[in-house]
Amino acid sequence: MPYLPVRGVNHYYEWITEADAEPSGQKPVMVLIHGWAGSARYWESTARAIAPNFDCLLYDLRGFGRSHLPRPVPPEVRAIGYELDTYADDLALLLDTLGLTQVCLNAHSTGASIAAFFLNRYSNRVERAILTCNGIFEYDEKAFQAFYRFGKYVVDFRPSWLSKLPFVDRLFMARFLHRPIPASARREFLEDYLSADYEAALGTVYTAVSKRAVEVMPQEFARITVPTLLISGEFDKIIPAALGKAAAQLNAQVQHVVIPRTGHFPMLEDPSTYLQVVSQFLEVSSSKFTLGSGRS
Repeated sequence: MPYLPVRGVNHYYEWITEADAEPSGQKPVMVLIHGWAGSARYWESTARAIAPNFDCLLYDLRGFGRSHLPRPVPPEVRAIGYELDTYADDLALLLDTLGLTQVCLNAHSTGASIAAFFLNRYSNRVERAILTCNGIFEYDEKAFQAFYRFGKYVVDFRPSWLSKLPFVDRLFMARFLHRPIPASARREFLEDYLSADYEAALGTVYTAVSKRAVEVMPQEFARITVPTLLISGEFDKIIPAALGKAAAQLNAQVQHVVIPRTGHFPMLEDPSTYLQVVSQFLEVSSSKFTLGSGRS
């Protein structure tokens, strides 16, 4: 499996191209960024669908998926911290190492917050961006403190035997979904959640939903200068569509689209509609996008 060192952590990455080979340099590059406790694996079907138009770069964020922190965690790695803007800097260094000067982005959930920072820090490197299931929150100290307590419990309680229980993947994903997704995708997300490094999983819980994030994220959305599409799921319980609408209203560069009858994973729950919306924004023909049969 291919890895590249970025700030003391070996980052897993892979290319998905139409020819299943290294990128030719003849197509634009689409970088896909996953959300909290996930990995690039759940972006694979989307990447394969758009490969006729884009060479797709998938990678796992520091401390998640296959980009595990070294053990013991060196002081210099610990010092980086888990603020979302540090993950934007990770991406810039990864692109530098791969020699990529300009890309398109498609990022999901917490990954979309990371992408928002990237858009403003490195706007000259992005042609267009798609932010899937993201938005801006209002600060509620009691609610946030309760979320932290619950989040710590969720991160602390991750026994390996959990994945062996029948139907646990359905129960685990129930809050995220409005429509069913392939069983393999459910299992992979559960596996990624169980294997995420403790420091990164807990650290990003505290930084993604925080008073600082509430104060900073509206400013980040307002500053975006790159054409951006913000996609929400109509029945998303994690980041409701109203929060996406509020973010888009801060900036004329940000177009907001709600995909009906989907939750927090519209790209998996209704891939055909998702790809149609994306193709219109990217100004490419959706007829070239190829939907696979899906994994069971």
